[in-house]
Amino acid sequence: MISTKGRYALRLMIDLAMQDADKYTPLKDISKRQGISEKYMEIIIKQLVKQKLIHGLRGKGGGYRLLRSAADYSVGEILEAVEEQLAPVSCLLPEAEPCDRKPICPTIAMWKKFDTLTHEFFYGITLADLAET
Repeated sequence: MISTKGRYALRLMIDLAMQDADKYTPLKDISKRQGISEKYMEIIIKQLVKQKLIHGLRGKGGGYRLLRSAADYSVGEILEAVEEQLAPVSCLLPEAEPCDRKPICPTIAMWKKFDTLTHEFFYGITLADLAET
């Protein structure tokens, strides 16, 4: 399940994609347009900056902007930047403890297929696709 943080990160990124790419957009403006508290947006922004998806500039004329064209961002990339995991079950995570039942698990193939479908779906949609609708 995608958390509120993931959904808000997408809204924030779509908002930035709809702004002038050469200018920085103040967080308070994004927060107001999206109806999301500035305090919560700051938490999300920090993760997006850390993952090098956006750039921030402090001071007068400061704010945030995309580092690449909106067409060069996938929804999957954005979600993975802020979500702890996108895998449907913990045993599919790279850092998961080995599961003794994995070799005999009747559902592992289903979870792997679901994980692949989800990954392909989210990585097949760009920020530009969402900003145009």
